[in-house]
Amino acid sequence: MGLFLALAGLLFTWVLWTSWQRAEETRRWVPTPCRIISAQVISERPTPHSNPAHKAAVRYSYTFSGQSLTGTRIKRVDSASQHEENARKKLEEFPIGQETTCYVNPQQPDQTVLKHDSRAALYSIWFPLLFVFGGLGMTWNAFRRK
Repeated sequence: MGLFLALAGLLFTWVLWTSWQRAEETRRWVPTPCRIISAQVISERPTPHSNPAHKAAVRYSYTFSGQSLTGTRIKRVDSASQHEENARKKLEEFPIGQETTCYVNPQQPDQTVLKHDSRAALYSIWFPLLFVFGGLGMTWNAFRRK
């Protein structure tokens, strides 16, 4: 049981650590001026019997290394919502024509984001680590008693 808890804790620790690393990666990208050229909510049904999914869709233009490019991502992972008002709320920050900053991956200049992902995963990593240490402690005690 102790090894199972430790392994499960390690798995969730790894997931949170990877999430934090991805959030940090975009913070090393190059801040670049950009201009919002379109912003709309796109609604679709992923399957015929599912509820509609609403996604905030933006397009922005920017120049990087003398090359004019277009980006479409607000965050690294843009997820759809079943609530249209959530998608509209995301678009309030990006009215058409607004000059803002996008973050450009210098190795792949066509990869950009307007906002960084949250660092919250790192702040939560202590919780699965409790399972790792607790599980290892249980295992240690089980072997010590034999």
